[in-house]
Amino acid sequence: MQTTLQRQQNPSAESADAAITVRGLTRTFGEVTAVDGLDLTIERGEIYGLLGPNGAGKSTTVKMLCTLLAPTGGKAVVAGHDIATQQQAVRLRIGVALQDVALDPKQTGLELLRLQGQLYGLRRDEIEQRLAELRTLVDIGDALDRRIETYSGGMRRRLDLAAALVHNPEVLFLDEPTTGLDPLSRASVWQEVQRLNDELGMTILLTTQYLEEADELADRVGIVDNGRLVAEGTPTELKRSIGTDVVFARIEGDAAAARAALEGVYGVVGVEGRDHELTISVDDGSSAIGPIAIALHNASVRVRDLTLRTPTLDDVFLELTGAHFDRETGQYTVPEEARS
Repeated sequence: MQTTLQRQQNPSAESADAAITVRGLTRTFGEVTAVDGLDLTIERGEIYGLLGPNGAGKSTTVKMLCTLLAPTGGKAVVAGHDIATQQQAVRLRIGVALQDVALDPKQTGLELLRLQGQLYGLRRDEIEQRLAELRTLVDIGDALDRRIETYSGGMRRRLDLAAALVHNPEVLFLDEPTTGLDPLSRASVWQEVQRLNDELGMTILLTTQYLEEADELADRVGIVDNGRLVAEGTPTELKRSIGTDVVFARIEGDAAAARAALEGVYGVVGVEGRDHELTISVDDGSSAIGPIAIALHNASVRVRDLTLRTPTLDDVFLELTGAHFDRETGQYTVPEEARS
């Protein structure tokens, strides 16, 4: 994992294969700094997840990279072109599905997609070919012939995604694409995103408020807080960075004897226990839980249950930003103990 400080002290070399390169990107609104010297490198063909609490600067970053908002400072290159001096070239090479889906409800899906193709300068035969491809690439099927006002929320998201793909972009920006969707529709959009990456090798920058979404889809994750990148790595690296897996054991008998039985067991980092409960820190919970059970059995310690707890991206989030995502409200909250 690289923190922002580490990136500044030892900046990585520019990658010729990078789809997006961001150096010192800054955006202020009056006295408020929304994005503060952001550095990012996203390789071609990568799904990159950008996470952060509300107001962290995610959407502002995406709007700058899409040339919808001018940066105050710094530099960014998207698909080989500078976002400040080559805006038209950037726009021709990117697809964008922003958080708020703005679709004309009186149009049919086909009418919207044909108009999108015309705006990008595609010939009629090219548009029809892309429509045929998009029917299968994005699971939208016969709904394209209906008016958009008849679409469900999930179908509108898929149509918005199809509109962003009409011109076959090199880089796709998705700003919280599943916000407000039910779990079934959200899973369907996940499948579409993964298919685009698998089948087309498309580079995708995804911002999301759902931590499991980033865990499921992203090759790498960057966590931003107060406009700065505070951590970056694969989901596994980030989860490992804040602690080990933990196995909770409820036993019958002497906890001291159980602790002694676990000394030297491969993968066990430490054991704490009192009464009839043990907390066992391990390097890899899935591979250690079997040897733990065997060691306790061989020591004649009766085990009532074993429970594996692995760090989650929510844990990483709380550790780095002090914020926790509340699934019921859809908002990030800061626990009382983190405020003091």
